[in-house]
Amino acid sequence: MTPEKKVKVKICKILKEMGAYYFYASTGGYGSSGIPDIIACYQGRFIGIEAKANGGKPTALQLKNLNDIERCGGQALVVDESNINELELLISKFK
Repeated sequence: MTPEKKVKVKICKILKEMGAYYFYASTGGYGSSGIPDIIACYQGRFIGIEAKANGGKPTALQLKNLNDIERCGGQALVVDESNINELELLISKFK
């Protein structure tokens, strides 16, 4: 399992435990490039999550999409091994 996949698994575990709706956004050549890896909804809140490993940084297109989500009132996070607790903190604020 790749380091990024391990981060995604941890993210999904948190989302599942919190009772959030979520799915992996895979473009497969038919969707838009740069969309976050995981799309979630919790307590009516839209959350876009870009998973990275080892301090990886989002691309310019990924950042644009994350900024667009926030501009429209959603929440956007870049999550790696060092800050995965930020996802739990964000979701707990919605309760």
